[in-house]
Amino acid sequence: MDVKKQVIDRFERQVVRVSALPEHPGLLKASVLVPLFVKDGELHAWLTLRSEQLRTNAGEVCFPGGKSDPSDKDEVCTALREAQEEIGVRPDQVEGGLLVTAVVGFVDASFRPCPNPAEVSAVFAVPLRLFLEEKDHSTVVVFPGGRSLALHNFQFLDPDSGHQYRIWGMTAAIGILVAVLALGERPEFDIDKVESVSPANSGTVSKL
Repeated sequence: MDVKKQVIDRFERQVVRVSALPEHPGLLKASVLVPLFVKDGELHAWLTLRSEQLRTNAGEVCFPGGKSDPSDKDEVCTALREAQEEIGVRPDQVEGGLLVTAVVGFVDASFRPCPNPAEVSAVFAVPLRLFLEEKDHSTVVVFPGGRSLALHNFQFLDPDSGHQYRIWGMTAAIGILVAVLALGERPEFDIDKVESVSPANSGTVSKL
């Protein structure tokens, strides 16, 4: 069985099926796409570095995505539209999907990102296994609203560009969740030592 088929089978066995996402009145909706692909027999994911010109989270690493538009019929449409705007991946290039606070789908290994410079400074690929390994993992503590919150933090040296990227917070949490489900393994580090994010930012796993 090839890697892609194995991953799809694991998601089919483990994903929780729900009829609808929980509603949070007053909160803006946003979705991200976790674009997976297989390279040299190993699962990878595309990530972006947000432009320094953006008003929020400038210069941070994230999965392609953004806020919902009135024309989007659901979270999947939001994620696919934003991914096309940011890195040039067309909706018809994304195969299948799962809703994991993000839309998870496969893109062909031949895909080459076309970043929108107004939103994205760089696009790079990471081995999904990064999110399970201890060697590049640490925790950072932030103080939102006067309370302490420990968040996952990963350092990744891109062998293609030589740039060092910091992947943390919600992006790191999504990466860990997708890696656990896709690879069928537990992280080498203790995830229980990191506090959960607030309910407003937490995710639901749903089969499309």
